[in-house]
Order: sequence, then structure tokens, then C-alpha cells
Amino acid sequence: MFGNLAHMIPAASAASGPPKDVPPPTPINFPQCYPQDRDDEAQALTSGRPPTHLTAVLQGITRPNEVTVSHLMALGTHVIPNSALANLIPDAAFIPDFSAWHALSPDEVHAKNESTRQKLNTGNLSPGCQAYLERRRELCIPNESAYRAVRRIPAPKGQGQARLGNSFEFYRHLELLSTFWDDTSKPTPPSFKSDESKNEDGSSDTSAADGSKASEKDPSDVAFYRSGAGHQMPPEYRQNIVTAFLKLVAYDYGCNVSAPRVEPRLYITSSSSSATAPRRSYFSSGCTFIFRTPTTREAARAGVVEGPLAAVSARHSTTFPPLRPAPPTPDSTSPVVAPPPTGTDRDSTMDLAREIIAALITAQHRTREGRTEKRIGEDAWWATKPRWGGGPGGPIGREVEMQSGADETIGDKDAPLPVEAATPEAPAAPVAALPRRPFSRPSSSMSSSSGAGGSAKGAKRLKKSGNHPMYDNYRMVRPPAATWDRKTQYTAIGRVPGADYDDIFIISALFHHVSVLRVRVPDKLLAVLDGEPDEPPTDGSKSWGRLEVRRSSWYDLFKAEDRVAAMQLVWSMMAFLMRDVEGEKAGDGEDDVKMTDA
Repeated sequence: MFGNLAHMIPAASAASGPPKDVPPPTPINFPQCYPQDRDDEAQALTSGRPPTHLTAVLQGITRPNEVTVSHLMALGTHVIPNSALANLIPDAAFIPDFSAWHALSPDEVHAKNESTRQKLNTGNLSPGCQAYLERRRELCIPNESAYRAVRRIPAPKGQGQARLGNSFEFYRHLELLSTFWDDTSKPTPPSFKSDESKNEDGSSDTSAADGSKASEKDPSDVAFYRSGAGHQMPPEYRQNIVTAFLKLVAYDYGCNVSAPRVEPRLYITSSSSSATAPRRSYFSSGCTFIFRTPTTREAARAGVVEGPLAAVSARHSTTFPPLRPAPPTPDSTSPVVAPPPTGTDRDSTMDLAREIIAALITAQHRTREGRTEKRIGEDAWWATKPRWGGGPGGPIGREVEMQSGADETIGDKDAPLPVEAATPEAPAAPVAALPRRPFSRPSSSMSSSSGAGGSAKGAKRLKKSGNHPMYDNYRMVRPPAATWDRKTQYTAIGRVPGADYDDIFIISALFHHVSVLRVRVPDKLLAVLDGEPDEPPTDGSKSWGRLEVRRSSWYDLFKAEDRVAAMQLVWSMMAFLMRDVEGEKAGDGEDDVKMTDA
């Protein structure tokens, strides 16, 4: 209906040339921290001295820059970098045959789409090859063509406008990243030639240059330039583009990426076997989560979420040292042979610690299934008895000034309302006969009685604390606020039934790259962090074994082939987490034969 009015909308114009005074690009160096857990090293370190409880080691950290490799080794961290897709997903049966899907013709895609859809734990069907090929086509759009569609710039002559579809939000945030980072999808940086052509004698012929420029200038030829450095980019840009990228796959599986309503915290409780009372502390994190959307409309409208399934950790660090050779990827036949971490790269150590904290927080949230929250300070003396040694206390803040006469109390919240007429036994004195101090404000009773036909309902009654409610809140004795989100149904979606560990997936983001981690968190480790006594074996190893961390390669979001590879990894991760676990249990019992008349 409004197609004829499209010419009235002004199209956005791109810059005619590169901006001046552009800062140099920020170097891209990935963190290189690969702790390797070895039992022989642990035995050598702990020989001759009693073992220290894990919570005592972690609670000794007071600042983020105090984190060292020894803290990661205390957790039993074992990092395996550059892991393949088959090694990241616990069950390779849920990894689709992407190469076979790429070879399908359009007619074969429609015919085989239903056969490639699997049942999910929500009762719905998973997306098939048709949805995957649509996302792949959208992510393979050239960046500059997508930027034109985002900015509403006309396409070059002879070419059609790019159809972004579901990836519009992704390319919109990618265009914002291109103002701080160089587009690595371009083979070489653009070269800029002078607008003036010089003659043989060295003089410039501006008229000829202007004529050739006017003849060769095409209004559809635009270029996109970087105007800032990578370390100057706002942190929310990276968080937004990772969220938009994950939603391309998560929506089809009935999930969403959202920030938690309560600050994510890793709670650590000291051992209850110590002589002192257990001490509880926490490490905060800025990670977000992938939640499952409820199937009922009422719960979805109320903002209820289920999970979490995985965590998203986007960090703003850019000061990593240059790359050094990574340790070789271990296989099933050769042991891990890698040099021990030197510990000199503090930024890489802190970055890995942030990822592990996000994984442990997700594991703690998933273990809350079927449990009730025990609030900090519940039934404790400092949360049930009044302060000031049990007494009523005294004035604080401005209340001291009010009692000393520096200010005047103009009302009492417990005082009765003033009467309109005086009683016969005690007639009220006229207002003019009442003594009044200079520069003093009239009381509520005087203001109400002096008004013509005034009512006592509108009398202003202030609190004893001088209308400062923070004093009353301070006097209230109560435990701290709840740490569990009331609108989150905590459940371990996708956990392997009967296993003594939980596979936690972390989508990590640095610079303009993403990587996927799978952290295998033992249940014994979570129990030790919750204050359970730890009895390590005599061989120097940990009672929970090791904290295995498998990391994929870093995928560049500016490159189409890396975007597709990252999408395949996220697609396989969602297929594994959203699988029908109850159906697997029922399928395992089909082979049992019921013996009758035995």
C-alpha cells in the first residue's frame, strides 16, 4: 500500500573517504593459559605438608589480580585446546551430517526435512536440514552487502539487495563492530589513490582529475571504514553480537539468551569440620545464560525461564601477550606432553579463571533442581536479634541533630490525629495566643486548624526519623535478600542420567571471535565448594578427579566460513542439550523381556 512512497524515504549515505586521525588497530593475541593436571606434580607439591582445603585456598583471594595458576591447579584444571567437534559433544550421535546436508538439492531438502527432525524434551521437533541451510545462506552473505541492507544503501547496478532474513540483528551489530575492528574478510586493506593526476613536469592537472572523477564516480560505490581502535569499543557491542548470533539457533530449539535477574555468584562455603563457624563468600560474574522457554503461554508471559542450559561469557580484555605455540591436542593413544604453565601471563590466567567461574556458577544453578533455597543468615543471631547489643539503640544521623535542637521535629507518625473541635473540659486556646518562635514552621495541628474548613485527613504526619526511611530500614533485623531467582525453574536440562558429573558448555567471546568450551564439573567438586569435608587420596590427586576443560578453536565473526563453523558447533550443542532424555530411558527398557509363568 505504501510502495509508492518509498522514494520519499531518504537513503543513508556512506562516508566518501576514510576518516582522518584513525588510531592504529588493536593487536589480536589470544590468551595462552593451558594448565595440565598431573598427579605426580600434585604429589610432589603436597609431600611433607598437610593438604589445604580447597575452600581455604579460594577464599584467600581478595582481588582479581591475585589469581594465579596455583589456584587453577587446586581445582584440578586440565585444559585441552583446539578440540574437534566430535570431542566437544559428549555423544557424537547428535552431530548432524552437515556435509551431506550441503550436497542436497532444493527438492531433496523439502523431501528429507521431516526425517532430519528429532524429538526434543519439550515435546516439539527440532529444526531440520531446511532451517540449517537457511541459516547457512544468511551467514554466507558478504559483509558489505549486508551493511548496505542494514543502512538502506542501494545495491550496485546489476545486483539485488541482500535478503538478511533472521540474521538482520546479527549484521546490524556486526556493522557496529566494523567501526572498531578491521574487516578480516577482505583480502587486503583498501588502497586510496590521489584524486589529482600529475603531469610530466610535476604539476597537477586538477581539471582532468575532476573530469575523470566525475565520470567514474558511481553513487552506488561505497566503502566502510574503521574509525576507532578495538580497545575503545563499548563492551555491550560484543555481548549484543554474541547474543544475536546464538539466537539464530536457540530460537529454533525453543530457547532464548537472556541476562539473569539476580547477579550470578559462585558461592563458596568453608569446611564445616573446622573449629570456627563456616564462612561463606562468593565470586561474582557478568555472564549471561541460555534458558529454555516454557511451553505454556501463561508461564512465558510471566517471564518464567527454565535451565540454564549453557553460559555466555563475553570479556573486554585485549592486553594479551603475543601468541606462542600451543600444546598439541591429545588423542587416545599419546599422553599429554606439554610444558607446564609459567604463570607470567597474568591476563591469560585471569581470563581462564573468569571462564571457569562462569562454568561453576552454571553447574551450581543446575544442581538446584528439586531443592529449596537456604538463605544466608537464616536462623542466625545477627539476622534475628536487634542490633546495639540487643537494646533499643539510640538516635543516628540527623536524629541526633533533631534531639539537640538544631532542627525541629514537625510530626510524629504514632501521634493521634488532631481533633477539629475542643472538648468542654479543656477549651482550646486561640491560635493567636499560642507562643511561636521566630523562623519556625507551623505544626500540623496549627496548619489544619487555621485553614478555612480544613480537614484533619490532609494533615502531614512525618516519621520520627525526620522523614528518612533509610534509618528505619537500618533498624529492621532480617537476613539478606534471596539469591535465587523466583522466576527461574532451575533444572539440569540435557544432563547425562546417572552420571556423577555435569557437562557445562560456555560460549566465550573475545575481540570479534567466539569459542565454545565444554567443562566437565564433578559432583564431588560442587559438594566440596559447598562445605563438605574433603578427604584426598594418598597419591596426591584430588578426591573429585580433575576439572576437564575442552576448548574449540577461535572463530572470526567477520569471516563467513568461520561463522558457519561456529554455527555448526552451536547447532550440535543445542541438539545434545535439548534431546529427549525421557525417550532415551524408555528406549533402554524396550529390550527387557518380561518373564511370565516362570
